[in-house]
Amino acid sequence: MTLATDRWPAFAERSAGGRPGSGVLVVWRLELAKLRGQFRVRAIAAGCLVVPFLAVVGLNLQNSTPGDTPFGQWVHASGFAIPMVILGFGAQWLLPVLAAVVAGDIFSSEDHFGTWKTILTRSRSRGQLFAGKFLAAATFAASAVVLLTATDLVAGLLAGTQPVVGLSGQLVPAGHAAGLVVASWASELPPVLGFTSVAVMLSVVSRNSVVGIGGPALIALVLQIVTLISLPAWGQMALLSTPFMAWHGFWVHPAFYGPFLAGLVTCAGWFVICAGVAWLVFRRRTIGAA
Repeated sequence: MTLATDRWPAFAERSAGGRPGSGVLVVWRLELAKLRGQFRVRAIAAGCLVVPFLAVVGLNLQNSTPGDTPFGQWVHASGFAIPMVILGFGAQWLLPVLAAVVAGDIFSSEDHFGTWKTILTRSRSRGQLFAGKFLAAATFAASAVVLLTATDLVAGLLAGTQPVVGLSGQLVPAGHAAGLVVASWASELPPVLGFTSVAVMLSVVSRNSVVGIGGPALIALVLQIVTLISLPAWGQMALLSTPFMAWHGFWVHPAFYGPFLAGLVTCAGWFVICAGVAWLVFRRRTIGAA
């Protein structure tokens, strides 16, 4: 951390160029450079590349099928069912954690190492620093989803390209199924960014990486429990966990996109509120305070 902080002035001078908004891009690029050097980020990237193929091997070695999840009964019949089974298992558990791994630590780590005073007295404003760090956290979360989407689809294609049965019993041809797999995983981006915003807020407010990373996972668990309660439709749609399941509407005939569109509004609300709280706290923070 100290080394990265020491590089800040030279990096800023080479990259700023005097363009409007360039300060945010400087911070963003610096934070991405720091992330690329972290072991946990490299380990997560390696996991995103390897785990889908291990899942294919594991499913093929089993005679039984995970019939308690959508598409589970079709994993031996079509490779397109495999990325959807992985999505069904991982959407509401794995993705919030992936969103928080960087976002929950990117601010609080500066508190841990005591580097805020040094960074904030240099050439970037507090607003530029906040926006650049937030953008870096969102970039990591989105990149993890994109990488998982690609590797899941490739793993499924290697397992077989037979048509798959949709959620309403219709046969989905291979070409259309591939598009639906990509669309389904892409629909996870809004709630992932929502949880990124939650993690940033917890990181800023608590100044503790354990809270910033573990908090979103706990919130995801609580929201899962809340979904078991008979809530009115508006209450169910207000939960940040609900948009993770919007892809179900893509796989029926005729397809419906109402839950996905409603989920966009929900995720935008969570994102704006949590980011706003994080910024208000960060803007008013006394530098050097414990």
